[in-house]
Amino acid sequence: MRKLMIPVLVVALALMLMSVFVIPEGERGIVIRFGRVLKDNNDISRIHEPGLHFKLPLFDRVKTLDARIQTMDGRSDRFVTSEKKDVIIDTYVKWRIEDFGQYYLATGGGNALTAEALLERKVTDVLRSEIGSREIKQIVSGPRNKDVLPEADDTEVVTTEAAKEALEIDGERDQIMSEVLVGTRDSAMKDLGVEIVDFRMKKINLPDNISDSIYKRMRAERESVARKHRSQGREKAEVIRAQAELEVATVLAEADRTARVTRGDADAEAAKIYSDVYSKDPEFYGFLRSLQAYEASFSDKSDILVLDPKTDFFQYMNTSKGAQ
Repeated sequence: MRKLMIPVLVVALALMLMSVFVIPEGERGIVIRFGRVLKDNNDISRIHEPGLHFKLPLFDRVKTLDARIQTMDGRSDRFVTSEKKDVIIDTYVKWRIEDFGQYYLATGGGNALTAEALLERKVTDVLRSEIGSREIKQIVSGPRNKDVLPEADDTEVVTTEAAKEALEIDGERDQIMSEVLVGTRDSAMKDLGVEIVDFRMKKINLPDNISDSIYKRMRAERESVARKHRSQGREKAEVIRAQAELEVATVLAEADRTARVTRGDADAEAAKIYSDVYSKDPEFYGFLRSLQAYEASFSDKSDILVLDPKTDFFQYMNTSKGAQ
């Protein structure tokens, strides 16, 4: 009897260990019995929360699934706009399992790669439809916030048609992401048992050939604006230079007029002084003027004057009367 108890205890212990399972934190568990997911009385898959649980040994198999929000970083794909132009969009999707039983059956045993492949197909189809009904300028820009637009004063003007058009665009990028989220949420829940939490377009690029043409056009527009500013600058410089030259000419003319008037007044005053002196003592005045003439004539030793000694110029040198 004792010999039988040991094997029985071992088998009982093994069965007990096989009937116990633990669900880690952040995951959920479902029990598979004969290839079917166990359900409750309401025909809803029985979900086991994190903790210790029991199952039938040998018959039940436990499948643990990640219950946290997961990120599907989709690959860049090419889309065609309503203008028949290509854009390359890089997206990502935030999702989590909501119906674990449906997810298990739809993904072939809870394969996350299969789930993301199916989910990516749904998102791409809806996104392709949304992109195909809009232009590039609506796709790449968000909604225009009229409350934060700067108020232009007299010195601020829009110089290019592209800039004017940019102020009038009411982008629909946010609306596109919202439409894709709404358009895929119901089908993802129904077909895969997952909830799409969020969808975002993280990068929008143009093909290289289109980008080059756009950059060339932008460069041409900027060069046109630069030329216009340079032309305006040269025009203003000419105006400023002409005004400065006019002011200089006016100042010089006024200064010359003032100098001439002052010089005329001084000459008149000097002539008056000479006249007064001459009228008081003509002889002394003549003598003084002769000395000044001598000083001016013989200031340089190299000067040579050929004059008749009897001329009046030497009257104060030749006669004792003139020397007095």
